[in-house]
Amino acid sequence: MAKRKTKFVCQECGYETPKWMGKCPGCQQWNTLVEEAAITGSQSRHVFQTSSSGSSKPEKITQIKSEKEPRIRTDMPELNRVLGGGIVPGSLVLIGGDPGIGKSTLLLQVSAQIANKQLPVLYISGEESTRQTKLRAERLGVESDELYVLSETNLQDVLTQIDVINPKFVIIDSIQTIFKEDVTSAPGSVSQVRECTSHLMRVAKSKGIPIFIVGHVTKEGAIAGPRLLEHMVDAVLYFEGERHHTFRILRSVKNRFGSTHEMGIFEMKEKGLEEVLNPSEIFLEERSQGAAGSIIVASMEGTRPVLVEIQALISPTAFGNPRRMATGLDHNRVPLLMAVLEKRVGLLLQNQDAYLKVAGGVKLDEPAVDLAVAISIASSFREQPSNPNDVVIGEVGLTGEIRRVSRIEQRVQEAAKLGFKRVIIPQKNFDGWTPPSDIEVIGVNTVQEAMQITLGDR
Repeated sequence: MAKRKTKFVCQECGYETPKWMGKCPGCQQWNTLVEEAAITGSQSRHVFQTSSSGSSKPEKITQIKSEKEPRIRTDMPELNRVLGGGIVPGSLVLIGGDPGIGKSTLLLQVSAQIANKQLPVLYISGEESTRQTKLRAERLGVESDELYVLSETNLQDVLTQIDVINPKFVIIDSIQTIFKEDVTSAPGSVSQVRECTSHLMRVAKSKGIPIFIVGHVTKEGAIAGPRLLEHMVDAVLYFEGERHHTFRILRSVKNRFGSTHEMGIFEMKEKGLEEVLNPSEIFLEERSQGAAGSIIVASMEGTRPVLVEIQALISPTAFGNPRRMATGLDHNRVPLLMAVLEKRVGLLLQNQDAYLKVAGGVKLDEPAVDLAVAISIASSFREQPSNPNDVVIGEVGLTGEIRRVSRIEQRVQEAAKLGFKRVIIPQKNFDGWTPPSDIEVIGVNTVQEAMQITLGDR
């Protein structure tokens, strides 16, 4: 009998090697290589022949007719915004999140909304039986004759049911449970995920059916499996939030049909997920008045401004090296801004522990929050609260200057809408627009000027 050929595949990055190694040369991770059966030459030719759906010829781009298909709009404006205006026919969307965060709940609600528009929807669950899905549907009040539920993990059976029902919307929950029979590796492996996603992508493009696939995440929060999975799909959505809090954040990190870094806010309730139409009020409703180390910043999440609170706690260190911890912020920018405060402003922070947090579980990654972080650190260090009616916006340079930021008009208008009396912005952002009359707008050039305005001359 001929010896079966095997290979070892990294479950993180997809690196292949003929022998086992403890550390993957591709992603430098330990104990991620798993043995799988290698595809021989005849098998690879067979797979190629079955996967190709006919020959196609290249066309001149000037002769290709562009048809603008209407998007499928759900009853959730927050979801429509994250997707760029609605669900695009023929798109393949990947959604990931921690276990128990509410991915299946969100998709079941979306399925019911589309089915209520008399569009057939096929919900395929590889982790739950049809009775378990029915129990969750009863809890959410989901009931429609156009919503079909299938508990199946075999890809061929899934494709057969798609051909029979001909749905207008398909959900795969989750891609790690689906397997293809002629791939010998276990479900959830790199080979299985890659092959199953490739077949689903061809179905979505050829039939014009939008397909949502749920992906498991690793302990670091990234979607499990090779990075190739995120490159294959049209959009990647992350469902985030603390499991012990009711608020959930749906964030877009890739979207071929809309803006990236859009954010939708939901609240988990007994009847399912409900939209939060004004997230700024939610993030600020529990703010303590007159507390040192607290400041409000106007951040842009995609095309929408959001006002959030940044909190800082500065205390003398008990160790040789002071600690620098940040939640919701880039932890590399915290020591950088503290060095600017120490060198340009004269605050002695080298023997102080620094703990920073963005209230509400939001993650801010834009440079426009630099000035607010610096003001909160100085406020906590001096034990001097800032004006509760102030909003601070600006990027901080290494020389202590305040640099311009984008979309300053929307940020200031959001602050005025929520009743704030004063906003501190970069001086260079005053050109080309007229500030609102119901809020005072002050321009600053340096960090020291901003501190004098918000904290006084102490």
